[in-house]
Amino acid sequence: MSKHLVLTGGAGFIGHHTIEHVLKNTDWTITTIDRLSYAGNLNRLTDLDCWEAEKGRVRFVYHDFRAEIMPNRFRAMKADFFIHMGAESHVDRSITDPLPFAESNVVGTVHMLNLAHALQAERTIYVSTDEVYGATVGGKLHKEGEPHRPSNPYSASKSGGEAFAYSFWNTYKDPIMITNTMNNFGERQDTEKFVPGTILKLWNDEPVVLHVKKDADGAVVDISSRCWLHARNHADALLFLLENGIPGERYNIVGVRASVEEVANRIATIMNIPDPDLTYIDFHSFRPGHDMHYGLDGSKLAKLGWKAPFSFEESLEKTVNWSLENKEWLRV
Repeated sequence: MSKHLVLTGGAGFIGHHTIEHVLKNTDWTITTIDRLSYAGNLNRLTDLDCWEAEKGRVRFVYHDFRAEIMPNRFRAMKADFFIHMGAESHVDRSITDPLPFAESNVVGTVHMLNLAHALQAERTIYVSTDEVYGATVGGKLHKEGEPHRPSNPYSASKSGGEAFAYSFWNTYKDPIMITNTMNNFGERQDTEKFVPGTILKLWNDEPVVLHVKKDADGAVVDISSRCWLHARNHADALLFLLENGIPGERYNIVGVRASVEEVANRIATIMNIPDPDLTYIDFHSFRPGHDMHYGLDGSKLAKLGWKAPFSFEESLEKTVNWSLENKEWLRV
C-alpha cells in the first residue's frame, strides 16, 4: 500500500530535490507545506523532468511555520512519514536579524512537531545542520550527540529545534529521528550559496572570494573547509532512515570534506578555466560568527547500511554542467 509523506519546505532547494527523489523512487503521495519565502520557489518543482507525469501525487499547502497550523486543515489525512526540513538557513541573514530564525526554526519547529504528533506519523525526521556542533579543530569530525556549541544565530536556532524534537520523542514517545547534514549543493540552488555562486562568478570572469585565516603579515595560514553533499544523496539518506532508522536516534548524513579552495578549483577545472581568480579574505574581518572548519563523522549511518549513490566528483560535475546549460537558474 502506498505511503504518504508530509514534507515541509518542499519548494526550497533541498526540499524539491527530496520530492524529486521520492517521486522517482517510490509510489508515495506527498503533501508539502511551505510559506514561499525568498528561499522557496515553486518553479523548482515545475522544472523537474518528472513533474508533468507525477505532479498528481503532490499536494501543496501554503503555511507560515511561525503560526500554528490546525490539523483539521488536513481533514482525515494520516501521515505515514513526516520530514521537517523547512527553515531559515542563511548565516549572514541570521547575523543581520536573528529574530526570524528563532521564530521559524524554534517556534516553527514546535508547530510542525505538534502537527506530526496530531497526524500520528509513524516516523518523523527533523533535519538539522552540522553547524550546531560549532567548529571542528585539528581535523576532528563531530559524532552524533556531542555537545552543541553554535557560533551564530542560525546554528543556535537549529540547536533549539533539535532540543524540541528530542523532547517530543522523550515526552510523548513520538517516533522522531534527528539528522545533521552539511553544505548541500546541486541543481537550482540560489547563488547566495557557495557552489552556484562560484559557478556564476567564474562564468562572469569575476573573483571568487574564499574565507581564510591570515597571520600578522597577511599570509594565508588556513583555508576554510566544509563537508559537501549533493542534495539527491541527502534525499536518498532520508528515505533510507524513514525505513531503517531508529526513533530517538541521531544520524549524521555526510558527504566529502574539502576546502573552499579545492571546491572552487574543481569547479574551474570542470568549466575549463585554467587559472581562476581567487580572492582570499580573512574570515574574522569578513563575517562575525564564522567557523573555519566544519565536519561530521558518518560512520553511524554507514554501519546501518547507507551509502551515497553518487560520488562527490560525479555530483559536482553534474551540477556545474547542468547550471551552465540552464543559466536562468544562475540569474544571468
